[in-house]
Amino acid sequence: MSEFAEEDAARRHREKMEKRKAVQDAEVAGKTIAEKGLLMVHTGAGKGKSTAAFGLALRAMGHGLAVGVVQFGKGAWESGERRILETLGKGEGGLSEGLLFWHTLGEGFTWETQDRARDEAAARRAWDKAKELMAKESIRLLVLDELSIALRYEHLPLDEVIETLKTRRGNLHVVVTGRNAKPELVAIADLVTEMTLIKHHFQAGVKAQIGVEF
Repeated sequence: MSEFAEEDAARRHREKMEKRKAVQDAEVAGKTIAEKGLLMVHTGAGKGKSTAAFGLALRAMGHGLAVGVVQFGKGAWESGERRILETLGKGEGGLSEGLLFWHTLGEGFTWETQDRARDEAAARRAWDKAKELMAKESIRLLVLDELSIALRYEHLPLDEVIETLKTRRGNLHVVVTGRNAKPELVAIADLVTEMTLIKHHFQAGVKAQIGVEF
């Protein structure tokens, strides 16, 4: 490419980026709400719903914001994300102490317990803890991991959950994970992300692995 052609290409790129910047700046300027507690829903058949939620938890804690985690359905196995987040929540890594409130209150998935009464009781314990954390003023992000599963199997009254989420305090971010998010939950959410399953190693016979699945 000649020097003239290179200069012309650089000029055209510059003009294109200037126009794009002007559009982006105008869009940002049109946003007038400086701060709002968001309800975020991670759903879909693809892998990564809880992983993304814990990424948000890590981000919030990195800014010194306290985080609550309530796990529905999942048993009390030790996950890598819990281990590292609890370490940071104790004030290690240069962070303040008391940044994490983690509660795993499930007894395993419903096909493992095979006892609806136990599943409902476990879901109620987890939901009561979630409401307790919602009332804790210091917590700015609450992860309700697999709440959508509890709602799907009707282990909790949907109307109660929706009303509580709608009327939570204004500066609290909430992330709900789990497949098959209820339409009522999607309707009140500020952000809904669907993880689409394209390919999964489990289908090829690969078991859950440490550092990837837990």
